[in-house]
Amino acid sequence: MKTMHIPSRRFAMMLFGILLVGLSVSFFRLSAFGVDPFTCMNLGVSGFLHLGFGTWQLIVNIALLILVFFTMRSSIGLGTIVNMVCVGYIADFVCWLISDMGGVDFSLPFRVLLLAAGTVVLCAGVAIYMTANMGIAPYDAVAIILQQATHHKLAFRWARILTDVSCVTIGIIFCLLSGENLWLLIGLGTIVAAFLTGPLVQFFTLHLAEPMLHGRAAKQGEN
Repeated sequence: MKTMHIPSRRFAMMLFGILLVGLSVSFFRLSAFGVDPFTCMNLGVSGFLHLGFGTWQLIVNIALLILVFFTMRSSIGLGTIVNMVCVGYIADFVCWLISDMGGVDFSLPFRVLLLAAGTVVLCAGVAIYMTANMGIAPYDAVAIILQQATHHKLAFRWARILTDVSCVTIGIIFCLLSGENLWLLIGLGTIVAAFLTGPLVQFFTLHLAEPMLHGRAAKQGEN
C-alpha cells in the first residue's frame, strides 16, 4: 500500500527540496561571505565578457541542459523547470522579507550562523529534491554525469567537489582577467560550499532523503 503514495510523496519532496534550496541561497546572500561556486563562475565570466549576469547564466543553463539532454535525459523533468524558475525568486523574496523587516542586526556571529544554516539547508534541499527523481537542475546533474562516466568509480561527493572547485577556479581566473574585485565573488561561503556540498548532499541523501521517500516503516522492514 505504501508504494501507492510514492508519486505524491516524490512531488512533495521535489517542492520542499527546491524551497529549501531557494531559502539557502538567500542565507548565503545575506551572510555576505561570498557567492556559491556556480554563481562565482557565472559572475566572473559575465564580467569579463561584459554581459549581464542573468543573460550569461541563462546561456550556461541552456548549454548544460543540452548536455544533460544528450547524456542523462532521464534527469530532466518537472523538477528541472521548477528549480530553474523558482529558486531565484524564492531567494529574492526571502532577502526582501528579511531586509524589509528592519532592525535585523547583521553582526559577525549572525552572519556566521546564516552561513552555517545556508550550507546545511542547501545540502538537505539538494538531497531531498534529487532523491524525489522528478528532474534536477542542469548544474546538479553534471556531478552525476561525471559519476556515470567513471562507471561510479568516482563517488558523488568527489564528483561534486570537482565541479564546484572547477567553477570557483574559472570564476577567479576570469575575474582577475577582467580586473574586477575578486572579493566580490569569493569568500568563506564560497570555499565552504565548494568543499562541503558534495559530502553533505551524500550524507543527507542516505540519512534523510531516502528514508523520507520510502518511509521509516519500509526501511525497518528491510532490516
